[in-house]
Amino acid sequence: MAYNEALVNKVREALMDLPIVEEKAMFGGICFMVDDKMCICVKDAHMMCRVGLDEAETAVEQNGVSQMNHGGRVMKGYIYVEEPAWHRQADFDHWIDVSLAFNKVAKASKK
Repeated sequence: MAYNEALVNKVREALMDLPIVEEKAMFGGICFMVDDKMCICVKDAHMMCRVGLDEAETAVEQNGVSQMNHGGRVMKGYIYVEEPAWHRQADFDHWIDVSLAFNKVAKASKK
């Protein structure tokens, strides 16, 4: 598994006050499940954020943000945020906040 350990720790710290957070190895990285819903994943030096359809459409217009592609399939509502787009603390906090806001209304996957 290839992931940026410093970024994983930064996400872990941002989510540590939430009551239900689980870490899982997925997509070749570490995914953070919040309230049993995929919220943020770290792979290599980028974050995969679940932000919802509307937010994803506008987010991909920003430098360092792209639509998530998995196995050649576009994953709607999910985006990749590359390091330049999360490097500043304010930018990192923005993506955490957007992901957590969508998590409140997101549906959990069937088990």
